Amino acid sequence: MKHKEIRTLAQLKGAGYKFKSIKEELRENLIAKLSKNENVFEGIWGYEETVIPELERAILAGHDVNLLGLRGQAKTRLARLMINLLDEYIPVIEGSELNDDPLHPISRYGKDKIQELGDETPVTWLPRNDRYSEKLATPDVSIADLIGDVDPIKAASLKLPYSDDRVIHFGLIPRSHRCLFVINELPDLQARIQVALFNILQEGDIQIRGFKIRLPLDIQFVFTANPEDYTNRGSIVTPLKDRIDSQIITHYPKSMDVSKKITQQEAFIRQEQSNRITVPEIAKDLIEQIAFEARKSEFVDAKSGVSARLTISAYENLLATAERRVLINSEKTTIVRISDFGGVVPSVTGKVELVYEGQQEGPGIVANNLVGKAIRTQFVNYFPDPEKFRKQKDKSPYKKISNWFGDGNTTDLLNDMSNVDYEKSLKAVPGLLDLVNDFHKGVDSNMKLFFMEFALHGLAEFSLISKHNLTSGLQFKDLLSSMFSLPKAEDDESDSDEAFGSSNR
Repeated sequence: MKHKEIRTLAQLKGAGYKFKSIKEELRENLIAKLSKNENVFEGIWGYEETVIPELERAILAGHDVNLLGLRGQAKTRLARLMINLLDEYIPVIEGSELNDDPLHPISRYGKDKIQELGDETPVTWLPRNDRYSEKLATPDVSIADLIGDVDPIKAASLKLPYSDDRVIHFGLIPRSHRCLFVINELPDLQARIQVALFNILQEGDIQIRGFKIRLPLDIQFVFTANPEDYTNRGSIVTPLKDRIDSQIITHYPKSMDVSKKITQQEAFIRQEQSNRITVPEIAKDLIEQIAFEARKSEFVDAKSGVSARLTISAYENLLATAERRVLINSEKTTIVRISDFGGVVPSVTGKVELVYEGQQEGPGIVANNLVGKAIRTQFVNYFPDPEKFRKQKDKSPYKKISNWFGDGNTTDLLNDMSNVDYEKSLKAVPGLLDLVNDFHKGVDSNMKLFFMEFALHGLAEFSLISKHNLTSGLQFKDLLSSMFSLPKAEDDESDSDEAFGSSNR
């Protein structure tokens, strides 16, 4: 008999149904998936050898879990994916607000219903997606929200005295009986509210306004917490930490490839953007490198962390910058340019917490500096390290380019240049195309232009030439001449700062 055909307690018993706790349910379904080598946590990258095995062990052990880690480390997503380990449907007594199991009721309503109707008690089915509850811990969360309170309206409408437990309105936790219950940012929960969770986690009984109610709640608890919170906003009280069986520490991606997979999976890129814009692999690497540079920057607060959301929104902004340029110039297609990375700055400034020195520099300058450092780091993966030729300038592959700028020449790369003007400006620099041909033979014409601009930015980061912000783009010129030239009166104040935080500053 299919579950949809089972409508009464008698039919449920006849089908051979047996009660099991949610932790047994999670354990059995995890065992089945592991036996078949199925991926339990689809779409989670970088945790295959660290976090996921620990979480699976916690589920097999029947533990409540605390996921401890900095922001943007997929803690909530891990918790939500645990839904997939629940049975597709479970039976509940129809009308029960506490999801009473027909064979194991815990509420007054459920017990009364069974006593009144016996085997004719109506049964309904609860799908797995309705068995997930989530609460963001904020300072205004009350005991009534989580546990419950006396409801005067219910007492009046049912004509019951306040001494009758039927006047209770249950909170989120009792109503999450037989469910997965997640509390995000647990340290933000006031200490007195955390205390209210002690007995629920250990003994399963709750107390509401003097009612001592024994409710053997069957809940899989998952908590998330940020280590920063332990010192800045609050803490998890020690007895509560003691009752959470497993604390699992999450982390940021440890490799560029993993970080890139996450960004490509999560970034929302429209089909028309994909059709119009070519994104070289190196541009994707640069986006990830920005986050890696931010996580080790002296200007960024390491305790706060640098969320994976930085690279996701930065990648979306990168394509939007290139798309805007295409639309302005009435062009059909383009390739991402290094100068387009100026468009990712707003994605960086809002995603990093600065230390005092960083605040003194300013978020815009710090963001540009991080982009510049990313270019510098990646540059040596595609061209010879300029540092090796500091004392052998005659052997430098960059000699022709730097000499041209040294003769007083400049080149401007404006943000919204058409493809034709962009190509013309780059090919006007002697030695630039030869450099790309020497080290990247066989690439198409678009990639040659990309590498030509990349070379200019890289040389600026290694202080072989200088790079300056213009109101509407960038200007490259000789390093020495830029040191001795005074800014023009009409120049924008920001023009004196190097674009992308070049080391020339």
